[in-house]
Amino acid sequence: MHKNTKIKIAIFVLLVGMACMFTAVVTDHWAVLSPQVHKVNETCEAAHFGLWRLCKKHIYIHSENFREGQSCGPISLPGEENCTYFRHFTPGQDAEIFEYKTQKEYNISAAAISIFSLVFSILGSLCLLGSCTGKGKGRHYLLKPAGMFFAFAGLCAFISLEVMRQSVKRMIESEDTVWIKYYYSWSFACACSGFVLLFLTGIALLIISMPQMPRNPWETCMDAEPEQGE
Repeated sequence: MHKNTKIKIAIFVLLVGMACMFTAVVTDHWAVLSPQVHKVNETCEAAHFGLWRLCKKHIYIHSENFREGQSCGPISLPGEENCTYFRHFTPGQDAEIFEYKTQKEYNISAAAISIFSLVFSILGSLCLLGSCTGKGKGRHYLLKPAGMFFAFAGLCAFISLEVMRQSVKRMIESEDTVWIKYYYSWSFACACSGFVLLFLTGIALLIISMPQMPRNPWETCMDAEPEQGE
């Protein structure tokens, strides 16, 4: 397979990875939390949240759908929804969310690291753009920093995922919480996909941009056959 074909495939995969990561950052379905349901024919309050805001949903539990030990939900059921943005960068305000003090430091860390992931993706995209619009043999030089930027973006996405996972775990294990069940939703899955695609394809792009290795041990890099061109 020609080198240019490999680069085009890598660029397509990176575009998909960036789209997944951007979708994860701007949506609020990273995790869904549900309390225990004790009575039927009443409303219960489930919640889903992301990096920037929390949404609480009042769901009416019918008697025909009630099971012993059931939690509130599923979140897809109709109900009144109220969303509140986290006050990440407002000093001196510890909002009471989830009926207890929010683990604010986790949310700040996850949100900031996800922004770094997007910044690295933008820098990698600029390097790719320069490589694609450049002329001459040296235009592939920008593929090396592009690969590193995308690998860093994937690494930041992974750290953000782990911070969010620890945040959910700490909230569930808190003695003050009313939530008994949780699961990670589609925004979290988008972030996982973005991490895998950005990190692995960034490493692959870095390897592709390396000069061709000699086919025989007695050859030097200067003696090796030239890379296939356009």
